[in-house]
Amino acid sequence: MQKVTLTIDNVKIEVPKEYTILQAAREIGIDIPTLCYLKDINEIGACRMCLVEIEGARNLQASCVHPVADGMVIKTNTRKIREARKANLELILSDHDRDCLACFRNGNCELQKLSEDLNIKDIEFEGERTVKPIDNLSDSIVRDPNKCILCGRCVAVCSKVQKIGALAFTNRGIETEVAPAFGKSMAEAPCVYCGQCINVCPVAALREKTEIEKVWDVIEDKSKHVLVQTAPAVRAALGEEFGLPIGTRVTGKMVSSLKRLGFDKVFDTNFAADLTIMEEGHELLNRIQNGGTLPMITSCSPGWVRYCEFYYPEIIDNLSTCKSPHQMMGAILKSYYAKINNIDPKDIYVVSVMPCTSKKTESARKEMTVNGLRDVDAVLTTRELGKMIKEARIEFNKLEDGVFDEFFGDYSGAGVIFGATGGVMEAAIRTVADVVTGEDLEEIEYNVVRGIENLKEAEVKIGDMNVKVAVVHGTGAASELLDLVKAGKADYHFIEVMGCSGGCVTGGGQPQVSAKVREEVDLRVERAKALYEEDALMPVRKSHKNESIQKLYADFLGKPNGHMAHELLHTHYEKKEIYPVEEEVCEGKCNSCACESC
Repeated sequence: MQKVTLTIDNVKIEVPKEYTILQAAREIGIDIPTLCYLKDINEIGACRMCLVEIEGARNLQASCVHPVADGMVIKTNTRKIREARKANLELILSDHDRDCLACFRNGNCELQKLSEDLNIKDIEFEGERTVKPIDNLSDSIVRDPNKCILCGRCVAVCSKVQKIGALAFTNRGIETEVAPAFGKSMAEAPCVYCGQCINVCPVAALREKTEIEKVWDVIEDKSKHVLVQTAPAVRAALGEEFGLPIGTRVTGKMVSSLKRLGFDKVFDTNFAADLTIMEEGHELLNRIQNGGTLPMITSCSPGWVRYCEFYYPEIIDNLSTCKSPHQMMGAILKSYYAKINNIDPKDIYVVSVMPCTSKKTESARKEMTVNGLRDVDAVLTTRELGKMIKEARIEFNKLEDGVFDEFFGDYSGAGVIFGATGGVMEAAIRTVADVVTGEDLEEIEYNVVRGIENLKEAEVKIGDMNVKVAVVHGTGAASELLDLVKAGKADYHFIEVMGCSGGCVTGGGQPQVSAKVREEVDLRVERAKALYEEDALMPVRKSHKNESIQKLYADFLGKPNGHMAHELLHTHYEKKEIYPVEEEVCEGKCNSCACESC
């Protein structure tokens, strides 16, 4: 690797010639401020916070995009630089909604932190602010243009990582705004609600549509029996809301905090993950043995399902018909749980705590109902649960470790690893292998499907079958594989797709970290470690070995993929139009749509 030598703040350093000045400075512990910068995703020098002085250059330069050169001499801390950074920050703040105390990101805002670090006390450029309407029409994401600083991070992650492009810069000059095309709301855009835009937003221009007050109200309602379930990935990240290191497993404290909040019962979505494996595994075997549509593709990620409905409707038949685990749990709680506890299902209120913003929209889908009742009534993100715990003045880190309530809180190690990319595949193989061979196989760790490579492929010998599988995560990374499926060239039996890179551990509802932390720590790896750690500690590590799941089938469901299971646990999906042309707007003039006029 070719290197160059340069001097930064009187420190001589040797770095690869491909480095930028920003990268070089960080190598020696100089923290040049940034707002728009996201390594490898958004390197555009737009915010001008990373300005530095280069000897011989006429003007200050944006260090995040300026390449290093041999012999270069750089200053990062002079009066000229400090004044330029402050002036640029004050310009950003001059048209920013600075109601910080009432902001969703108060205390965890990169703009707020930078203002403090740069000692901003007065804003010289005060003028008439432009107040724009807030877009809160979707079930998942709220877009507040009054807080947007036009950094472009959300645009970049949506277009370059997820490869969707639901957000873009619109208008020009002072009217510039980040929004969906054609003046549409987030509810009308072909957005999958993965929430990756929220995770990279340095302010609160994008956030989840909160259901905190709705949940507080129902907890207070004595006529309701309020049940809560937690997804596996939540336990791997919730601790970050209380200052614990990234990837700290807080299962017991999470349970204790939920009980103190006032829920009637605290259950684990891992139970339903085991249930999903029973249904999905048998569905896969049925397709393989009876000529069903292959490859079968997982359906537990609602962001991925929406992506398929919008962008790959040709392969909807490849999707498993299984509902996602938390929707299965809701259906079971309002049927079997209601029956054995003699409770009217209408009086049961199910709250899901999820790492995902797309789950909010999923729970509102018309397909996610049984006998007119929604499977899940409210969805809280990991962040929202953190806020509720703080509001209740619970000292999270001092809590004793609690345990989930019985039966619906029972789970296997296979259920835990659902939260990491490859986890659904590994859990399914553990069960399918036993079902096919009729044996209790001891080799159950399928490391070949673990890890954060964009595409993982394997051929697993199960009895007399060679089952070809693939794992992909993030809709952008998935697109190449999906093109092969669409063309009939994907020679697989089973494919796991997760809508977010890394799987649920980095879902759009997980704790937000700064761009600098994202650069230093791979959240996908650290949070996944917590799940594999819990899996290894579990006495039961296969879904079909979960005795409570066995009892559920024996007493209520009958057999996997049977009539009752299909009625409660399976669903269907439909093609969605990307910005459909409305007939009354077209008036027969476009000659390119399918309306009657054209």
